[in-house]
This record gives sequence, structure tokens and C-alpha cells, in this order.
Amino acid sequence: MAKSAVTPERFAKGMTFDEYMKYTGSQENLAREGFGSYYPDGGGKGAPRKDNSAVFRERYAKARLGDEQVAAIKWLAAQPGGPAKILVISEDWSSDCRRDLPVLARLAEAGGLEMRIFNRDGKKVLGTRTPDPAAAPDANYDLMLEFLNEKNGAAWASLPVAVFYTKDFKELHRYHEYPAIYNKDRIRGHQQASRPGETADQARDRGMREFAALQAGPFFDLWASAAVGEILSGIHEKLVVVET
Repeated sequence: MAKSAVTPERFAKGMTFDEYMKYTGSQENLAREGFGSYYPDGGGKGAPRKDNSAVFRERYAKARLGDEQVAAIKWLAAQPGGPAKILVISEDWSSDCRRDLPVLARLAEAGGLEMRIFNRDGKKVLGTRTPDPAAAPDANYDLMLEFLNEKNGAAWASLPVAVFYTKDFKELHRYHEYPAIYNKDRIRGHQQASRPGETADQARDRGMREFAALQAGPFFDLWASAAVGEILSGIHEKLVVVET
């Protein structure tokens, strides 16, 4: 097995959630290439980066775990070899990151876990499915390459990534992009498809409005909660099922 890029020293270089919220609105972040402020979830690579700090703060302020989720993370964290640290790879232009990072921060708080957040990209947005660490030394492509999203026979650098570790950095669980009950590709495909009588531009604009409304509605909160349940179940299985 290849040596992990995640060491205690590297982990410590990541941002706390509070630091990340401040960073997203900083000139340092806003000077980086964005995926388009006009698009709810990207689609305009090379466009100016939008300040999403208020979105993170608002979602964090209203993020709540269920009583059973709080009890579950406390139980898991108390077990021998239980979760103690969370490494997150993020980009603030991603709707999936804006949905999940605030609730991951609440999960870390409830369980007494240490969470550190890393940007995926450097000054430029990744333009390929698989990153090349040598091509962008200012990015965290070595981390991303270690935690590619592998699904349906393919692998790509999707966001967010949340990796759960024990206190001595034994990996317990990986979470990628969105929970299984959020059939994002089908939903976005339907939103983006042209309706009778629509031009391509009209279909695009309507699809973006529908996606923006989806992000502001109750289902994004539902899917954030589902992500927590999925993560807790995955860690529970790792701890209680002894592999032979």
C-alpha cells in the first residue's frame, strides 16, 4: 500500500471550520480562479470567484444534529479505535461543500473530533478528472489523488471529501460528494433538459434557477442530515464488524 500523504504534521496545516469561513471571504481566496458566480454550482470555469462566506455562516447557524445523531457520534468517539479526526477537502464554489461542511462541523463538535479543511485547488481550478500533483504545487492534489471518488468503474476528483480517522490516523471511513439518497445526476439532468418551446439559453437559465431554489429549500438540509447518518452508519459498521 502506498504511503499516505496524511501525516500529523500535514493534518495540522489544515484550516479549522472557523478559519475556513473567514478564508472564503478573504481576498486571498477571492483572487483564485472560480467556477462562475452566476452558476449555482459552477459551470463557468475561469470566472471570478464569489464570496460564499455568508452562505457557510448561515448554514452553520441553522445546522442541527438529531438527538440520535449526537448520541451516535458520542458513542462512536468513546469506543477503542473510534473516530477522533476529520480531514475535509473542499472548494467553496461547490454546492455539495456548502451543504455538508457546516453539518460536518456540528458533527465534529458533538463528538469532540478535530476537523481540518484543505482546499483542493491552488490558484487555478482543476481541469481534469484526475489531478497531477506535479502540475500545481500550490494545490493539494496529492491529498485529492489519494481520495478520488470511485464509482461505476470510474474515478474522479469530486468534492467534498471527508475522511474519518482514529487519534493515531488509522482511516475509518470516507465520504464523497453527496449521500446515496440524493440522486444528483438525475435531478440535475432533468432540470437542465430543454422543455417544449424553450431555447437552449432559456433551458439553461431555468435549470439554474431551479437548482438555486433547490439549494435554498428543505431538501438540501434533508440531504445534509442524510450524509451524517450515512457517515455514522459507516463508522459503526467499521468498528463492530470484525473482518476475517
